[in-house]
Amino acid sequence: MSSSEVSISQTSSSVAKLPLLAAVFALIGLTDAIYLTIKHYTGEQVPCSVIEGCEQVLTSQYAEMFGVPLAVFGAIAYFAAFSLALLAAFGNRLMWTLFGVQVILMTIFTAWLIYLQGFVIGAFCQFCLLSAATTLALFIIYLFSRFSRTR
Repeated sequence: MSSSEVSISQTSSSVAKLPLLAAVFALIGLTDAIYLTIKHYTGEQVPCSVIEGCEQVLTSQYAEMFGVPLAVFGAIAYFAAFSLALLAAFGNRLMWTLFGVQVILMTIFTAWLIYLQGFVIGAFCQFCLLSAATTLALFIIYLFSRFSRTR
């Protein structure tokens, strides 16, 4: 077994559960992104029950990249995060490292999107905020795994 294939559970008992927890959060993000993608392509309005501004955000010029809804990119990113976390949960440390790189990139992009909502668009979307919270949770799980391994 190479060093990249050493089980995460061999380094710390708490780390073994973190990839599974990350997979669950990634599924939450994937569900949210698929929901927004379906709403986009069916042309249905997204109900904004917690805060106002969903339609303003989801129909802004920033809601698409290269003619593709950001929710599609989010679904791809969350599916990849889920897959990497699941592979890591079954012992592939390299996949956990790749998961970390991806989650860092997702967090940076999410920060940009939150900035756009707050300071450019001037409205927030509850589903976008759920996605941001999910990404932040994935980032915290990854950071926790890095710090718990060094003890």
